[in-house]
Amino acid sequence: MIALPPPLELNYPLGRAIAKRRSRRSWLRKPVELEKVSTLLWAAQGVTSKEGFRASPSAGATYPLELYLVACDVAGLEPGVYCYSPGEHSLRIVAKGSLCRELGKACLNQEWVSTAPLNIVIAAVFERTTGYYGRRGVGYVYIEVGHAAQNIYLASEAMDLGTVAVGAFYDDEVARVVNLSRGEKPLYILPVGYPIPGR
Repeated sequence: MIALPPPLELNYPLGRAIAKRRSRRSWLRKPVELEKVSTLLWAAQGVTSKEGFRASPSAGATYPLELYLVACDVAGLEPGVYCYSPGEHSLRIVAKGSLCRELGKACLNQEWVSTAPLNIVIAAVFERTTGYYGRRGVGYVYIEVGHAAQNIYLASEAMDLGTVAVGAFYDDEVARVVNLSRGEKPLYILPVGYPIPGR
């Protein structure tokens, strides 16, 4: 396990982050600091209380989401695929090597995925929620992934980063690149980087 640095305290006005929020698709050739990656992962699924509650709401606290970091240019972290562990605020190595371009091919060759310093892949184990709520739980999982993605958007803006929510991809190909092996289904991909000004 790789321990992540503590998330940054974002002393940034929420109203400004909401107003500035845009989908960004062009990146500077600049690595993203590990402290900022830590903050993004925490904002999406980090533990925020001693009871184990997380930064994004979850129906019945069933927490079906799994976050995977596809790191290609993160300062202080070797390129590879990592699984985020919210309880320990740490990363577990899943695969080694720079796989952003391969992930981009699985996303219908979307360039902003291929060229991003990192991508956050949000996957879900639906049974964690449907086991409690039945078929209604499917909708709750999709609602939850929206909560997590919006937190990533707002935290990105607060740290001068940019992101874009990507939902167009080949599920099986993304699962292969990220090495999903616990019954997870990929739902959303968020490439992250320093946006090129004016784009």
